[in-house]
Amino acid sequence: MRKTLLLLLFPILAGCNNFETKKISSEEVLDQESRSLNWREVDEYPAFENCKNISELPRAKECFEATVANSIYAYLAKQQPIVTEAIDDTLILYLEIAKNGQPTIDSVSVDTMVTYQLPDLEMWLQQSVDSLPKIYPASKRGIPVSSVYKMPIIIKAE
Repeated sequence: MRKTLLLLLFPILAGCNNFETKKISSEEVLDQESRSLNWREVDEYPAFENCKNISELPRAKECFEATVANSIYAYLAKQQPIVTEAIDDTLILYLEIAKNGQPTIDSVSVDTMVTYQLPDLEMWLQQSVDSLPKIYPASKRGIPVSSVYKMPIIIKAE
C-alpha cells in the first residue's frame, strides 16, 4: 500500500514544477510592449480648441487638417503677390507638431517655377504656421508625442 501511495504521489510532486510562475523583468515587459505598438499611428490627433471634443479619430483628423488649411489659405490670401505668369500648382507642406504643441515646417516640396514667381512663398508659409492658434499635441497612450503631417496646398495666381 505504501508503494502504491508513493507511486501516486510521485507524479503529483514532480508535476508541481509546472505550476511555478516565471518572473518577468520590467525591461522584458517594456520590450514586448514596444514591439507590439504601432508607432506610425497616434491614439489622438493634434487638436485645436474647436476640435478638442471630437472623439472619433477620422473626424478629429479632418477637423485638424481643415483648420490648418483654412488658416494657411487665409494668411496667403492676404498677401498680394505680383506674378508674370499664371500659377496653378500644388506644393506639399510637411508640418511637424512637437510634443509641446509647437508647429514647425519640417520641409516644403515646391516646384522651382513657383519659387521663382513667388520668392517669398516659404516665408509666408512660415508666418502662417507661426500664426496658427494653440495646438494640443497628438498622443500615444496618453503621452504627448511629436507628429508630422503631409499637407497639399494649392497655389493659384494670375
